[in-house]
Amino acid sequence: MTQVRFKVKKGDLVEVTTGRNKGQRGVVQKVLLQDEKLMIDGVNKVIRNVKPSATNPQGGQVEKILPVHVSNVAIVNPQSDKIEKVGVRVNAEGKNERFFKKTGNAILKV
Repeated sequence: MTQVRFKVKKGDLVEVTTGRNKGQRGVVQKVLLQDEKLMIDGVNKVIRNVKPSATNPQGGQVEKILPVHVSNVAIVNPQSDKIEKVGVRVNAEGKNERFFKKTGNAILKV
């Protein structure tokens, strides 16, 4: 099976474009390649009821962050503070780099 590649990487500032979290921004904490989803800090928080167990003897409600599908987010350009499309090009050193299509600026690695 071929490796799935996304233009969104860990550490990117993204904005949710669809769904109940539309308009929220956060930094990508984890990329789930098999599920094509992203864990975004502070986005898609839910409260789950947990039964008492050995690890959580009190039980009760636990707040957790659920993943968001990669098609529902867009990368934010820090200079314009707006979402933009991202492309991949070969730089002068012969390596691939991501860039914003509207401005042409390269995306700095985190």
